[in-house]
Amino acid sequence: MQDTLGAFVPGPIIQRAPHGSGPLSGLSFAVKDLFDVAGGVTGCGNPDWAATHEIAKADAWAVDALLGAGASLTGKTITDEISLGLLGINKFYGTPLNPRAPDRVPGGSSSGSASAVAGGLADFALGTDSGGSVRIPASFCGIYGLRPTHGRISIAGMMPQAPSSIPLAISLAMP
Repeated sequence: MQDTLGAFVPGPIIQRAPHGSGPLSGLSFAVKDLFDVAGGVTGCGNPDWAATHEIAKADAWAVDALLGAGASLTGKTITDEISLGLLGINKFYGTPLNPRAPDRVPGGSSSGSASAVAGGLADFALGTDSGGSVRIPASFCGIYGLRPTHGRISIAGMMPQAPSSIPLAISLAMP
C-alpha cells in the first residue's frame, strides 16, 4: 500500500494479517497511534514520546479483537500531538490530507484514521473520542464516526487521554 494521503505514521508501516476468518473477513482497518501494535512503538503523535517508550509486546485488545474477527491491519495512523487537538495538524509528522476537501484540514485528533478511510486506504479505522476526536474528523472528511458507550470496550493496550476517554471509536466510509 502506498500512503498517498500522509495518513500513516512515517517510517515502516506495520501491517498484520487476520488471525483467521470471521465476520470482518476481507475488510481492512487502520489504527490511531494511541493503540499498541506488537512490534511497534505507540508514539502518540510525538517523536520524543516514541523515542522514550518501548516497543509493544502485544496488540491492544481492540486491535486483537478485530484481527480475530478476520480484518487485516493496514497500519498506524497520525494523530495530533499527544492526541490533543481538533484540527488534525501534527507539526512533527504533517497533516493528513482531507480526501473530500483537499484544501481543508481533516479534523483531529483521529485525523489519520479519518483520512485513511475517506481516501479508501482502509475500510474502517480505530480512533479515540473523549471530546469529538473521531466525530469531528469524520464530519470534516465526509464519513461516519461512531462513539460507543463508555466502558463497553476494553482500554487494554491503549493510551487513554482522560478518565472518561472512550477507548474505541470507529470511522466508516459510505460506499
